[in-house]
Amino acid sequence: MIAIVQVFDDMYDVYATLEEQVVFTKAIERWDVDAKDGLPEYMQVCYQILLDLYDEFGYELTRKGQSYHLFYAKELMKNHLRTYFAEAKWFHQNHIPTMEQYMPVASTSIGCELLLGTSLLGMGDVVTKNDFDWLLFSDPKMVKASKVVARLLDDIAGHKMEQKRGHSASSVECFMKQYGVTEEEAKDNLRKQVVDAWKDMNEAVRRPSPVPKLFLVRILNFARVFHVVYIDEKITTLMLEPSSKRMSLLCSSIHCQCDALEEQA
Repeated sequence: MIAIVQVFDDMYDVYATLEEQVVFTKAIERWDVDAKDGLPEYMQVCYQILLDLYDEFGYELTRKGQSYHLFYAKELMKNHLRTYFAEAKWFHQNHIPTMEQYMPVASTSIGCELLLGTSLLGMGDVVTKNDFDWLLFSDPKMVKASKVVARLLDDIAGHKMEQKRGHSASSVECFMKQYGVTEEEAKDNLRKQVVDAWKDMNEAVRRPSPVPKLFLVRILNFARVFHVVYIDEKITTLMLEPSSKRMSLLCSSIHCQCDALEEQA
């Protein structure tokens, strides 16, 4: 799932023209094999892979008597790709949105909700229709907070590299423009928002909930993963580098550590 989402991310960010993105997004909304006929060849391949993957999901879910889960899985992917398209339009229009415009879109495009919802497909009878409805349609405070943590930490750590690559504005740029502050002032404020989001999640875990505690813990753990991945800006910058450069930097680091060990010996 992560691999195919990364392909779509690159397609919307780098490879596809805005006109191609319009056609592809409409095809996603249709979710029908016939919709691929109007797509460019490279998009047809991506589209077919996506349909095949979810057909496999559907087969396994039907075999287990949980076919209704597939509807929610598709809706999660549709929601996710809609946000890619919204961000692509901002980029092509050179538009820097307000934070109020940015966060509902970008907090979804980070993928926390998609990955969380997809992971529930493997939890069997523990997850019910009401749980999926809670996740997708009730805008729960805990899910929203986890998305804020993921998005803002990603933006703080990686926005300079993303701007070099040619990317839509991050929350750092949005905040700077909206409030007329410096980059560091914007980052400091966004970090405070991350702290507040963690408080919201901790509070939600302690209170009675319409979904199982196991579900809430999973949301909490997803936020923890994103926090660990993005809290160190140097690590995140390395992750955003081309693969050849990442390998070179990693090898250099290993050599330095080996040299240090030899000196100690």
